[in-house]
Amino acid sequence: MATSRSSSEENAAPVVAWLPHWRCNIIALLLMLVFLVCCMAYRMSRVHQLNLDLTAEAEAETRLQSIYKLQWAIGKYQKDLVELQRERLREQKILELLKIGVKQAKKAQQEAVRNTPKISLPPTLLPNSLPQKMNTVSTGVAASCAMHNCFDHSRCSLTSGFPVYLYDPDEHNVQRTGYDINGFLKTTLKQTLGYNAHIVRDPTQACIYLVLVGEALLEQDLLRNNRYAAQEAEQQQPTAPSQTHDCPIEMQKLYNLPYWGGDGRNHVLLNLARRDLCSRRTNALLQQNTMRAIVVQSAFELDQFRPRYDLIVPPILGPPGGDVWQECASMVPARRKYLLSFQGEMRPKTDPQGSNPLDDFILEHLTDMSKGPTQDQFELQFQCVPATEQQEVDSVSDWTLCGSDSSRKQLLKDSTFALILPPLNGRVASTLMLARLYEALRSGAVPVILGADELRLPYAETLDWRRAALLMPKARITELHFLLRAVQDADLLLLRRQGRLIWERYLSSVQATVDTVIASLRDRLGIPPRPVPPVVAQRVFNNTFAPLKAKIRLTILPEEFLGPMEPPYPSPTFRRNYTILRMQSKEAWNDWVDPFYMYPQLPFDPALPSDAKFIGSYTEFRPIGKGIGGAGKEFSEALGGNYPKEQFTIVILTYEREPVLCGLLRRLYGLPYLHKVVVVWNSRKLPRIELLWPEIGVPVDVVRGPRNSLNNRFLPLDVIETEAVLSVDDDVQIGQDEIVFGFRVWREHRDRIVGLPGRYHAWDVDSSMWRYNHSCSCELSMVLTGAAFLHKYYMYLYTYHLPQAIREKVDEFMNCEDIAMNFLVSHITRRPPVKITSRWNFRRRGMKAALSQRAKHLQNRNKCINFFSQVFGYTPLLNTQYRAESVLFKTRIPHDKQKCFKYI
Repeated sequence: MATSRSSSEENAAPVVAWLPHWRCNIIALLLMLVFLVCCMAYRMSRVHQLNLDLTAEAEAETRLQSIYKLQWAIGKYQKDLVELQRERLREQKILELLKIGVKQAKKAQQEAVRNTPKISLPPTLLPNSLPQKMNTVSTGVAASCAMHNCFDHSRCSLTSGFPVYLYDPDEHNVQRTGYDINGFLKTTLKQTLGYNAHIVRDPTQACIYLVLVGEALLEQDLLRNNRYAAQEAEQQQPTAPSQTHDCPIEMQKLYNLPYWGGDGRNHVLLNLARRDLCSRRTNALLQQNTMRAIVVQSAFELDQFRPRYDLIVPPILGPPGGDVWQECASMVPARRKYLLSFQGEMRPKTDPQGSNPLDDFILEHLTDMSKGPTQDQFELQFQCVPATEQQEVDSVSDWTLCGSDSSRKQLLKDSTFALILPPLNGRVASTLMLARLYEALRSGAVPVILGADELRLPYAETLDWRRAALLMPKARITELHFLLRAVQDADLLLLRRQGRLIWERYLSSVQATVDTVIASLRDRLGIPPRPVPPVVAQRVFNNTFAPLKAKIRLTILPEEFLGPMEPPYPSPTFRRNYTILRMQSKEAWNDWVDPFYMYPQLPFDPALPSDAKFIGSYTEFRPIGKGIGGAGKEFSEALGGNYPKEQFTIVILTYEREPVLCGLLRRLYGLPYLHKVVVVWNSRKLPRIELLWPEIGVPVDVVRGPRNSLNNRFLPLDVIETEAVLSVDDDVQIGQDEIVFGFRVWREHRDRIVGLPGRYHAWDVDSSMWRYNHSCSCELSMVLTGAAFLHKYYMYLYTYHLPQAIREKVDEFMNCEDIAMNFLVSHITRRPPVKITSRWNFRRRGMKAALSQRAKHLQNRNKCINFFSQVFGYTPLLNTQYRAESVLFKTRIPHDKQKCFKYI
């Protein structure tokens, strides 16, 4: 029992032991379930929270996106608002400009309705009938002829243009049998007059009729080339001495000319000398009844010459025409080897009983002066050694020329002054005396004309010989040496320069002589010359093709207001047709040295006094502040200055650089006072058809040059309608403020070149030659025409009057046209150019294919300066040491005022 009890007890013990353990597991399980439930609940709450967070984030993202959209929209609206404000400001400025333009247009309208005469190029008024037949006049009546009683003014109206008719010397020969006109003169005269603008073919329209009556030579001498061959031939013909003394002109043939009209009125008899300078035939019309005809020749007796009716001309000793600078000597140095020279011999010998004691004393004094104790050298020969001249039977007593033309030229090139002795026997002019004058001026020896008060010099009505020669009475012979020593170098060079100008323009060739004779007669009648012919522009685009245009819209407002918007206003032309050669005839003949053409405008036109702009003559003036003046605001609204309103033309020379050209054109958009842009297209290859040409608010004329030449930059094109011309290169970098300022400065210096790039000519001591220098310097003598204003008048001179050799040198080097223009303007004005602003360089950096980047660019410019100096006979460039800035530049002004220019 005990054993079973113990065994049962042993079996019950594990059950009892297991019960607490089971309870613990249950509790643990419950706890675990609770934990799991809590975890699930937590996770569910966490998931819920996460869902809530995600929802919030999405909502926040949506809000942010909305905010961003709103901010972007606000920014866009703000930009639009700023742009609208800018547009409003732009429109306000444009409106202000338009208001200013309207005011100026109203003023222009008021000026237009005033009774102010508008002078322009007049229509030509010509006669339409031949001269009426009149009675012949006696020798006494002919001797008293003057323009008021022997000339028919009704055939020469002020608007006629002075038509001239030439009798063909082959058809109307007025020489006696055995004589004929010098073939050279006959041929060259016809050719030269063919180029003259005054010649007409219809005799009913003529104002004057030219008759070539000499130089008459014996027919057997016409084939000889020596100028004095006729003298030798006549000596070898003793069987016919009467021919040498008779007049070579058959007067009856002269009277029978078809338009002689009975008394020869309005006829001009040309007796021009070339070969027989000693012959009496140089005064072939002596003691002949020329009736009312005007006599033009080189020799006159005192009682034969009719002042202000007949015309004295020197002999024609030069070529038919063309460049003559090779014949001239250099003007420098001022003083040469000989102070005074003379070579000549009186032939034939005069009768000792008829000699003048004063003339004998003059020769004795000159001989003593040359041998006196002085450091000055004289070359005075009163006998030809060796004797080179043959004595002519019918020659008149005069100082003949010794030696050959080349030997005399060499002596005169070594002479500071050349003595010219007067002819004898009461003659007011002789052919030999005028030949000496011709040769002296050609070689740069200043003529010293002794007995000038007894003589008549060529074209004395128009030429001021006091500026080219020393005129002395015979009684001053003892003071001659003192006077010559008293002439300073500056005056000496002025005399020499003026003498060369007179020789080149009026005496040097057949063409110069013929043109001067016609111009002298026309000037005497007060008739304006013919208008200078412009160069007719050949447009690149014809009328059937319209180039593509690209509109320009400014995104940035200009920093300053530079000027009002104006309609195109071309410069008035030919307003001084009837006054310029009446009031400024002396200037035209002696300063400008161009009386042959009438120009649309001149840079020398006078300015009105200041008060005249407000009292009676205020038409087309635009005074600043209506005359009150003012600072920058008032200054920018009106052009001001001393001249009426005007605009300028920009001329751009380009060659196949279309992007560069279009870039320059775009920068010209809205430029005040711009009338037109003329693009000179220098290439044979036309611009691309698809090229977009910027619309800059003014016409852009694209014209083609005759050939690829830098001389095309200065062609006086008919499309240039303003006096002011801004010449620019296509690669120039220049601001609108600089352009406007340059235009304003040019208006006060109309006769000079005004621009940005300054250069100077430097003297190389080692080589004794000029060098072109482009370094920065405190002194300059040139303003390059790559960015410079000049007057259109100089474009005419460059094209028509500048020696051809200079233009050919420009083509040879493809360089130096700007230097040539500076030479020309300084030569005419004797003034330096005007540089504006502080900038020294003006080209865009990085540009390729520029002519200035060629290897020999500077070397060729050195050669150009020295060659141009040789052609002109001296270096006309003058130095200047200042530049132009605006008045208020760097000036402190009140805060409520503006400067004239912001940066200039």
